Amino acid sequence: MPELPEVEALAQFLREHAVGAVVGRVDVAALSAVKTFDPPVTALSGRDVTGAGRFGKFLGLECGGLWLITHLSRGGWLRWIDEPSATPPKPGKGPLALRVHFFTPEGATPAFDLTEAGTKKRLAVYIVEDPKLVPGISRLGPDALEVTEEQFAEILHGTSQRIKTAIVDQTLIAGIGNAYSDEILHTARISPFANTKTMSAETISVLYAAMRAELADAVQRSVGQAAARLKGEKRSGMQVHARTGLPCLVCGDIVREVSYAERSFQYCATCQTGGKVLADRRMSRLLK
Repeated sequence: MPELPEVEALAQFLREHAVGAVVGRVDVAALSAVKTFDPPVTALSGRDVTGAGRFGKFLGLECGGLWLITHLSRGGWLRWIDEPSATPPKPGKGPLALRVHFFTPEGATPAFDLTEAGTKKRLAVYIVEDPKLVPGISRLGPDALEVTEEQFAEILHGTSQRIKTAIVDQTLIAGIGNAYSDEILHTARISPFANTKTMSAETISVLYAAMRAELADAVQRSVGQAAARLKGEKRSGMQVHARTGLPCLVCGDIVREVSYAERSFQYCATCQTGGKVLADRRMSRLLK
């Protein structure tokens, strides 16, 4: 799933490539992806692109008083095309959800595609006058790169749950997903199962510093990359996430995994849990 660094990089990419252009035709290939009907998608056509922004993990394109907002979900992505086909795509079961065409001041006619891999289609598109009209945006907590350490501590002590669960809860802290939460907790040397209510002020301070450092570094590596290269850039910077069974790059221990129905997370027992192996419900069921 694209998280704060990748969505910020995509927003910057659109600022550099789309701002100043005029929206041309908008092709909807997956009707289920469009979550709003008033204003219609066709209202974007003919409007100047005046900005791009990020709202947590939501990506927005400002088009002359309207916003095209998308949440890329787990399998979604934005693909920039310098010379798109003039033929409208046929609605169907392929990865394409939406294509937006542009006319640039230089006379070029690029486009971008919103695509989604896999069979579970969760990518969402909204056309709104104000980003806060999108339900997911209206519920966002403070952004992970803008929240102060004091606010961060208050948020964590205001809930009682596993820290892994808390920092991916977008209503508490906006922008962090499964991958970067693994990296942040590994950097801070904190167990994913640590309870927010009992975390000391010192531990929260270490966690806050790790969050800022991990996200800022990832943003710095991602911004300026072509959209097509961002996924590879994300993977290249991971220390534990998606590295199950491989050596921890810090201590050499084996990176371990805890799996759930639709997701999993990775951690290093030596770095984060004092050597304790966390319970994996999937393995527990298999051993029964």
